[in-house]
Amino acid sequence: MERTYTSERAAHARAVAAAHGRQVGRPSLLDPAVLAYAAHLRDAGHTMAQIVAETGMTRSSLYRYLPPRRPAAVTAAQRAEGVTVAPAGTATAGAAVVGA
Repeated sequence: MERTYTSERAAHARAVAAAHGRQVGRPSLLDPAVLAYAAHLRDAGHTMAQIVAETGMTRSSLYRYLPPRRPAAVTAAQRAEGVTVAPAGTATAGAAVVGA
């Protein structure tokens, strides 16, 4: 019973703090400028290993904070040749695959 009251009081305190614009929870150690630079590098075509070496972020943090890459566009000429884009979630996600 007391455990329920304690969790309710803690939830109420978090809600009040958030309503007043205070930070709730553990502070982020990720610098937004570094994340923006990592996104820029990824858009420029760098691999995750290169981005890790350049920014010092861990690979798991990069995958957590960076959105997935958009699949490559397939032109009409490529489509006529039988080129398709591998579906998301596969090892070659977003890559052009011939004859798939």
